[in-house]
Amino acid sequence: MKRICVFCGSSTGNSASYRKAAIDLANFLSDNKLGLVYGGAKVGLMKILADTLLEKNGEVIGVMPQLLINKEVAHDGLSHFVVVDSMAERKASMLELSDAFIALPGGFGTLDELSEILTYNQLHITDKPMGLLNVDGYFDRLLDFIDHGVEAGFIRPEHRQNLIVSNSIEDLMIHMENYRPVEMGKWIEAIREESNNKKKNS
Repeated sequence: MKRICVFCGSSTGNSASYRKAAIDLANFLSDNKLGLVYGGAKVGLMKILADTLLEKNGEVIGVMPQLLINKEVAHDGLSHFVVVDSMAERKASMLELSDAFIALPGGFGTLDELSEILTYNQLHITDKPMGLLNVDGYFDRLLDFIDHGVEAGFIRPEHRQNLIVSNSIEDLMIHMENYRPVEMGKWIEAIREESNNKKKNS
């Protein structure tokens, strides 16, 4: 892996631990000579993450649609800045530029971005690892929802395993390095078999 895309809040949140996690992650990227791809903002955890890595002369690539640049939230001191036309193009560009993804605490935007990567991994549109840095249990309720989706039969257990979760950056990165995607043919066949069994029993 050469570049990690990080999804995180445009706010800093109410706990100092969230800000510390952004700093710690930036330091880890610097120490391991990994570049950062992120949403390009100069606010919230996004700014803390970018600024910390820039202070260590790390590579920071921002990606932002023109509509947000017009709102004056763009970071003007990055290694490289990619301007796109839409939020959809932003996510596509971040996907192309990155080798793996990590979500720090954030809101709807972070949820949207990590959900898209999980969906793309399920469909093999991409096979790049998606990790959650679960700072102070921030994502616990999201993980409960996902586990409920497995129990209810809407999320396959193997796809649940596509989401790598840890509260330790080092542990998260080790598991992301060892990530192996689920073979699509196997789970498609499993769905067909389950469907046929339900028809027979109905």
